[in-house]
Amino acid sequence: MLEKGIKAPDFELNATPDQKIKLSDFLGKNVILAFYPADWSPVCSDQMALYNEMLKFFAKHDAQMLGISVDSVWCHLAFSKDRKLHFPLLADFEPKGEVSKAYGIYDEQTGESKRALFVIDKEGNIAWSYTSPTAVNPGADGILEALEELDKK
Repeated sequence: MLEKGIKAPDFELNATPDQKIKLSDFLGKNVILAFYPADWSPVCSDQMALYNEMLKFFAKHDAQMLGISVDSVWCHLAFSKDRKLHFPLLADFEPKGEVSKAYGIYDEQTGESKRALFVIDKEGNIAWSYTSPTAVNPGADGILEALEELDKK
């Protein structure tokens, strides 16, 4: 897993069938990357719902939330619509897990992303990272603490 102080690997992933999002598009803004195993799983559903509720708090720290899993863009769209999510879910679908691998959190045994969080500062460097057990929702406290630290700089 990539650690604090490392330049975050840039990527470009689909948010919709015809819209791609690049990490580098957010330079000048803090970014939260929430890698998760799969849409529709109970823990992932709860985790993404929590982040949806936390968006206003993240915005106070000039932070953009991005969810990433190896599910397809169509699966993400259905999941996002059903859960009424207001942040992009990015499909690390093909080549499968390429971005998860770049961040060191791809699980070869399951073929999914591990449950991992990264806070990336406005210059594109990793300011904080955390891996949670697959069955545990990591919550938002660590994210908020990392964002508050960035505000002090």
